[in-house]
Amino acid sequence: MKFISPGGWFSLEYPATWSEFEDSEGTFLFYNPNKWGGNFRISAYRDASADFGKQSIEWELKNNPTSVLVQVGSWNCAYCAETFQEEGTWYTSHFWVTGKGDLLFECSFTVAKGGDRTPAEEIIRSLQIRSGKEGLEIIPIRVLEIGEVNEAFEWVSTTVKKTQTKDFTSQEQDIEKLQKMVDSGKFQANQRQAWESIGLTLGTIIENEMDGMKWVSIIDGRKEYPALQFEDYLVNPAALVWEKIKAKQPCNLKAEYAHIKDEMEKRLS
Repeated sequence: MKFISPGGWFSLEYPATWSEFEDSEGTFLFYNPNKWGGNFRISAYRDASADFGKQSIEWELKNNPTSVLVQVGSWNCAYCAETFQEEGTWYTSHFWVTGKGDLLFECSFTVAKGGDRTPAEEIIRSLQIRSGKEGLEIIPIRVLEIGEVNEAFEWVSTTVKKTQTKDFTSQEQDIEKLQKMVDSGKFQANQRQAWESIGLTLGTIIENEMDGMKWVSIIDGRKEYPALQFEDYLVNPAALVWEKIKAKQPCNLKAEYAHIKDEMEKRLS
């Protein structure tokens, strides 16, 4: 599975059975939620110095007496490990400091003591620095975009409860409540975030009601946003609503929902 960092600094490949999970800001966490075999974390830092990565490796080797220089794929790394006990269980954390050009990467892999560190080394081997000219790429939805979708849904759900005194459960029948928000006149045409939130919430209904439709993250130059995908069919639900409002065109959510459903059925026939 491919991951591209927010901002498009780097990409990596992680096992298909793993997922990304929320961690501290600027740190990205991956592991298998069904059969835990270790937590892999990576953080990236950029500096004005053109050899920041190389300098960081050298600094780590000089100042950490337990670190040694190792080669992981094409990456020179300062590597060390430490074993610790937590709640009666012993673990080992493996650490790699690596980088190239103006980028530094700090990677860690915490696994049960004696566990295999190969999965982490495979991820590091796959690490690529991006140029920003790669064009449109589709990857599994990142924690960042999951947060955007959830935040939009929570705002819409709360607004519906306040203004319509009705529950909102992300089912097809709730499209009518969304349409009332669109037609209410309570939102100005320039309130982009409100319109995009309505679109993302329509997307949540679509993903919930249409089997096979899934959220993905789109990376297209500097544009990064959540979208829905079914086979070769992509839907940008935030833009679907916002573009119509911006162009002062009618926005019929039931019609848009029906059109998307028809497109999926064409691909199934």
